[in-house]
Amino acid sequence: MKAAAGLPAEGVDLAASAQSVGVPTRENCGSCHFNGGGGNGVKHGDLDESLYFPSENVDVHMGRYDFLCIDCHQADDHEIKGRSISVSVDNENQVACTDCHQPESTHSDERINVHLDTVACQTCHIPAGALRDPTKMNWDWSAAGDPDREEDPHEYLMIKGSFVYEDNFQPEYYWYNGLAERYLLGDPIADEGITVLNQPFGDVNDETARIMPFKVHRATQPYDTEYNILLQPNTVGPEGYWTLFDWDLALQNGSEVSGLPYSGNYDFTETEMYWPITHMVQPAENALQCTACHSENGRMDWEALGYYGDPMTWGGRTAEAEE
Repeated sequence: MKAAAGLPAEGVDLAASAQSVGVPTRENCGSCHFNGGGGNGVKHGDLDESLYFPSENVDVHMGRYDFLCIDCHQADDHEIKGRSISVSVDNENQVACTDCHQPESTHSDERINVHLDTVACQTCHIPAGALRDPTKMNWDWSAAGDPDREEDPHEYLMIKGSFVYEDNFQPEYYWYNGLAERYLLGDPIADEGITVLNQPFGDVNDETARIMPFKVHRATQPYDTEYNILLQPNTVGPEGYWTLFDWDLALQNGSEVSGLPYSGNYDFTETEMYWPITHMVQPAENALQCTACHSENGRMDWEALGYYGDPMTWGGRTAEAEE
């Protein structure tokens, strides 16, 4: 039976389905969220099928304490707590570590507590993403359509192009206050360099922001060289790119559906998309130690974060203050 775009299939007894609803399991939630983006672990970097039955070293909440998704993502009148930077435009009804943990009483070392105003819990307690199953870090659409290239779902598919997958990757760190800028269809792309699709808001002077770990997904995708906008290709159907492998026709048909103008001239440009790392929390003994950040080869780019240098060395002075 063909997919019905979310509509129930013919013959389904909706009343019986509604009466059979129970407490959602990890399998209920994970069947979609672990496979977002077209496959296991593709999208998020901290959500994949390893979380169905994880050990505590994959996720301490689900592994050691047998949490279900709804233990944190609780719901009232079908409004589920939690926000995704890729979808939500507000920061309301969010899940926070401090819903359960009181940091001042959790950390006996005052040197750790002084970080709480500037560093998210996840930064220390989730040292790596995609611990078991790899996640897609790079996607190059411009490489699609080569019939002579060997296919591998983690390296190349003729219909989608080439990929780079990584597991156990070190996150990138940026200020984040829970909100983000948005690229909307029809917006101009960056005049030079990379177009960021959902730039996290926050900086060193934002008291509501914390340094947060991210997976940054980097891609190469089509744009209109005259209108300077990203284009929406039509991929499926008899004239779709996945059938004819004709970019010009796919972009023309996609333009008619999306309402985007298409000049007939296209090329490919680089984009970035940010995904916060919030799952796969480690046991306390696996949390980052001081030298992971405060050392010559530490994982923080202090100047990019707005500091004059390592705050431990420079006393927390910011680059702006130095100017």
